Amino acid sequence: MASDPSPPPRPKVQIWTDGGCKPNPGPGGWSAILLFGTAERELSGNDPATTNNRMELMAAISALEALTRPCTVVLHTDSEYVRNGISRWINGWVRNNWRNAAKDPVANMELWQRLLAAAKPHQVEWKWVRGHAGDAMNERADKLATEARLRLG
Repeated sequence: MASDPSPPPRPKVQIWTDGGCKPNPGPGGWSAILLFGTAERELSGNDPATTNNRMELMAAISALEALTRPCTVVLHTDSEYVRNGISRWINGWVRNNWRNAAKDPVANMELWQRLLAAAKPHQVEWKWVRGHAGDAMNERADKLATEARLRLG
């Protein structure tokens, strides 16, 4: 009698993300660093007219969308907005048809919807790290996001 085969273990991926603008709103950049075993991948992008929050969201979205199969992910972010939004607020927003507590449309709704979809196939732990506090990977992500913003000229 054959037993049901267990699904293969999910690959484990560590991700560090960052995003920002100068000024806010204004030109912005985002970055993500993905670590899978000894393999590493850097992603970055920019937008000439955006906000810090949108760049933080784009970093997390782009990192999760880059994964080609379901993974176990630890996503490190220095954005309380991203971490609280995805782990505390989003269920209420969905339940209230994308309205916040004041009954107004949720800011950046299209990006939150995209983040929710990008996270769905994965098991994601959303880990907050203090920005500019010596976490080497967070500092590196910050540098990459700044370089992406500066490419705008």
